[in-house]
Amino acid sequence: MTNQDFILKSYSKNLEKGSISVQSPSNIALVKYWGKYGEQLPKNTSISFTLSNCHTKTILEYTPKNSKEYDFKVFLDGEREEGFEPKIKVFFERIEQYVPFLKDFSFVIKTANSFPHSSGIASSASGMSALAMCLVELEKRLVSLSTVEGSKVSTTLDQKRKASFLARLGSGSASRSIEGPLIVWGEHIKIKGSSNLFGTKYPFLVHDFFKNYQDTILLVDKGEKQVSSTVGHGLMHNHPFATQRFEQANSNLSKLIPVLENGDVDTFIAIVESEALSLHAMMLTSMPYFILMKPNTLSIINEIWSYRKQTNSKVCFTLDAGANVHVLYPKNEKETITAFIEEKLSNYCKNKEYIHDCVGNGAIYL
Repeated sequence: MTNQDFILKSYSKNLEKGSISVQSPSNIALVKYWGKYGEQLPKNTSISFTLSNCHTKTILEYTPKNSKEYDFKVFLDGEREEGFEPKIKVFFERIEQYVPFLKDFSFVIKTANSFPHSSGIASSASGMSALAMCLVELEKRLVSLSTVEGSKVSTTLDQKRKASFLARLGSGSASRSIEGPLIVWGEHIKIKGSSNLFGTKYPFLVHDFFKNYQDTILLVDKGEKQVSSTVGHGLMHNHPFATQRFEQANSNLSKLIPVLENGDVDTFIAIVESEALSLHAMMLTSMPYFILMKPNTLSIINEIWSYRKQTNSKVCFTLDAGANVHVLYPKNEKETITAFIEEKLSNYCKNKEYIHDCVGNGAIYL
């Protein structure tokens, strides 16, 4: 598929005002995406667990208008959030050629996260995917009305695929939040149908061991990152190890395919933890270099390694582009790992805060 396949060519302009509600989750990458080109396209393939409890609920209220300017307001938890609006404007500018009705409506975007504000969990994946799902549903309503009115309109494109395509243009990782439980984003030689343009469901067999995986997010630091992910991605353009990193990520995904099928959790742990540390190694060796991990991040990693050695547990960690730690473990260890987190790991968290989550199935209309 190409960008042209996602352009909406005809639609009705007679839709009355209404609203659309969506709940969309965040996700946690197992093989990391770090480095992009063009219009939000990944330099390597990534794969993620879609989460369940960490989600964004978005209500998109739309009212027809005549002026040819963007007109929207954003509310977070009931309060006007003008700081988000420049990012939404950039998003609208990127996607307008694919959803050309954006200037035909006044929008009120009401959003709320299930996780605490400024918790250090990136809300861009859940937030942008939720908004993209709203816009795709609005498109569906406009096209359906146009069909009723007698126009010949093609609706062959999969709606979730277009939502992932649009979400990517707001936040790359948002492309992986539309569906679940395992989503691939980026072209990969071993995964037929994989694409740089949108996320796709992982197509191969998955061992029961990985189907109900748990993820507890340890909130080490809730402040704003010293270097944004956007800036970090940009620093990969002239990074001395960029080519090797992209090759490593694609190779790790190849290695993960048999692991996910046969349930080889020890190899799963080795790949996932290596990916997390490689991501941060790119930050440490970029120019300018930067560190997003905190001392307590490293303390938690060492505690997990020590616990795993002492108990033969299958617990492991991964990291996003920040200080917080995602503790991954199979459901059959939930009771013991929950106790370990409460008794030991929570001491390294800001105000002892953490969030229990698990693998989920993606965005839903409410």
